[in-house]
Amino acid sequence: MESFDDDLTDMAFTTPPLSSRSDCRMSRRARQTPQDTVRQFWDQFNTKYPGKVYTVLPDNPYARTKASRIPKGVVQGQNAGKSYEQARRECRRSVERIVKECQRLNQKYTDPHFNIEVDLKSGKKDYLFGLTETNMHMQPRGVKRVTEIFENPSFFVNGPTASDVRQGRDGDCWFMAALCTMGNKEELIEQVCVARDEIVGVYGFVFYRDGDWQQCIVDDKLYLRAADYDESVEERPVWDNITRNDTEEEYRRVWQIGSRALYFAQCVDDNETWLPLLEKAYAKAHGDYSSIEGGFVGEAIEDLTGGVTSDILTSNILDKDRFWRDELMKVNKEFLFGCATGLFSNWLDPKYLGPKDRKGIAENHSYSIMEAREVNGERLVRLRNPWGKKEWSGAWSDGSEQWTPEWMKLLDHKFGNDGFFWISYNDLLKKYQHLDRTRLFGPEWTVTQQWTALNVPWTADYHSTKFLLNVTKPGSVVIVLSQLDSRYFKGLADEYRFKLKFRLQKEGEDDYIVRSNSSLEHFRTRSVNAEVTLKPGRYHVLMKVTAERSDASATEDLVRSLAPTKREKLVQIGLSYDLAHARGLVIETEKEKKAREDRERRRKHAERRRLTAETKRKLQKEWIQDRKRDARKQRIAETLSVKCRRPTTGSSTLSETTTRDGGPQPGQILPDGPVQQSPSDITNGNHEGFGAEPGRQSIPTISVQNGDHRPDFHHNRKRRRLLHSSLDTSYSTRSSTHFHNTHELLEGFEFDSELDMPPEEEEVSEAKHTRPTACDILLEDPNSDPWNAVCVVGLRIYSKDPNLSLEVGRPLAEGDVEAALDMDDPAASATSENFSFPRNSLY
Repeated sequence: MESFDDDLTDMAFTTPPLSSRSDCRMSRRARQTPQDTVRQFWDQFNTKYPGKVYTVLPDNPYARTKASRIPKGVVQGQNAGKSYEQARRECRRSVERIVKECQRLNQKYTDPHFNIEVDLKSGKKDYLFGLTETNMHMQPRGVKRVTEIFENPSFFVNGPTASDVRQGRDGDCWFMAALCTMGNKEELIEQVCVARDEIVGVYGFVFYRDGDWQQCIVDDKLYLRAADYDESVEERPVWDNITRNDTEEEYRRVWQIGSRALYFAQCVDDNETWLPLLEKAYAKAHGDYSSIEGGFVGEAIEDLTGGVTSDILTSNILDKDRFWRDELMKVNKEFLFGCATGLFSNWLDPKYLGPKDRKGIAENHSYSIMEAREVNGERLVRLRNPWGKKEWSGAWSDGSEQWTPEWMKLLDHKFGNDGFFWISYNDLLKKYQHLDRTRLFGPEWTVTQQWTALNVPWTADYHSTKFLLNVTKPGSVVIVLSQLDSRYFKGLADEYRFKLKFRLQKEGEDDYIVRSNSSLEHFRTRSVNAEVTLKPGRYHVLMKVTAERSDASATEDLVRSLAPTKREKLVQIGLSYDLAHARGLVIETEKEKKAREDRERRRKHAERRRLTAETKRKLQKEWIQDRKRDARKQRIAETLSVKCRRPTTGSSTLSETTTRDGGPQPGQILPDGPVQQSPSDITNGNHEGFGAEPGRQSIPTISVQNGDHRPDFHHNRKRRRLLHSSLDTSYSTRSSTHFHNTHELLEGFEFDSELDMPPEEEEVSEAKHTRPTACDILLEDPNSDPWNAVCVVGLRIYSKDPNLSLEVGRPLAEGDVEAALDMDDPAASATSENFSFPRNSLY
């Protein structure tokens, strides 16, 4: 067997030629260490001017008013329904005022802020499309009032139920599924529709947004599938080819009468109107119909009930029997449920947009869970498709072999393609990937909330800003950490996407009690939550916010580009943006203001002390230098006086004071002054330095070896040694002006801070420090895009403790420390005190 060394001898080790790129890299590395290069990169990675756009509209008084009303400091809990009651009363008063105004003018109500008829027929379509996107799939053909569409319109017909819901020609199945779910529980939908006057044509609704209930008022105009007879371009030519008694009236009755004439959502009953009007109000609240396309059932239920939704992956359920018994069987009581599937259905072929289903179950589509029953040992779940058709085709589907007359009677089921179907519990968990479970809160619950803004670093660490929770009564607590719902200002959303996490720990302890748990954090980013039972005490809620850049442009760039061309739409969405972000404006409490002023005072005092010490050192250095210069002049004078006293004998004296080649003798001290010789004399060898060897030049020689030019460093080092050894300091050591220590040099030095210190700088506003100058903007690299992620977050606490309080804990500037890592973080063991590197390692 050949040895390893023999193999090495056969190998030819050659060094590849260095490229220009390698030369650049080597020159960069020659200027600084690799660690300094990385440090410099991170220093330039973050913006020098951190912040966020909080107000889009110029001088927005509504945002200022909203910000001034936001509670600050320590906030006590209030009844969970208080915000709802306030919004309902305000909405009813607004509707009453509108009704009185319309009656006085003898006019039906027309919503000046959401006039869909003028918007559609003028071609703007601001209420159909978003701020920056055009949805070509939305093409309604006309607009009419409720009284023109329905022959006998009625807001409710036998109350709102799940069977009323039928989705229209937009992608808001998640919203429709939420309404189906709410239709199972009495008065939930009625609590959203709080005021109306069907004669005047005005309707008032309330929605839950970012922790508060808000009103939304609309008129009774709705989009239609077909244009008016006189305006029709496509339908009328075909229609007129057939002889009719009254062509125009028959056209209207076929195309523009009843629920099926509507373009968007419609009730099954031809004269029921609550669903399309509620959908219109929801679209207005978000700015347009395109903004409510795509979502999760749980988020819509939150918006309509004020509940809290937890997402559950069916593959993650630990004990399926317990989940059935303790959660799913409580549907329509403590919880509302929705379900969907197909989260990653196209991951193998992302470009595929065709339909997919799983035995009749449509993928990427939301369903409502209506009820759960356990009968004769069978666990069955009843679901509803908001399309009002297309049902499950597996076991227990309509017409399957499992159905007998006895089962039909036990479950009160009827066959029909109406969107209702039964499915076994096991098939539910197999065919649906995730469930949305929404907890509802009654009057016995209290809620408190606080909002703040966080600068989110590129590294995903627990933030030093935290929420402080004071619990006075033992019991169950629901903690919700959320960010602003960007669906309300689509198009102006930031260029960063944020994912939230939090953990709860008791004050003074490092280990946490509970963490937020979201199975769909990649999809559902609006909020995360956790439920826990707490004892009285003080707790900290630590937040971890992860930011990722999106494809969207920065808000400031969008405003600049859209202001000249989309004024009305920008005002509409901009106002929603400003009111939402008013929550993120940090308003100091008196305690925080005093602490900040104290920190600033201490900082100024420390800076003044540092400047005083630095000035004193500088003056002392100048004092010592002056003393040494005086001493040097005195020594030179003494040397010259000694020289003058020596007898001179012509050339012999000159030979004694100089060497053979004209240089000074060792020990000779030359007076201060300009150099008398020119550089050419030096290079010609006329002056070769003290103690230089004869014939050697003072310029280092260059030797040429294989084409490389290298200075003769050994020769230079030898010359420096000779130079050092040839100096004679006998005069300085014998001088009467020699100082033994620094104290002797500083003798007579005085320092007075009032006289020697520069005057204190005047107070400069913080804005002056942080605002970039015109020069900064011009010099900034146009290709750079520094990291500047700021997230507005809020914490809501639901409990049955009326004295529970919540406040924001912001770190002191000099004491800002990060929270400890989670116990399952890969780096946690490496940072613990018990961790040690192994003594012996095997490679």
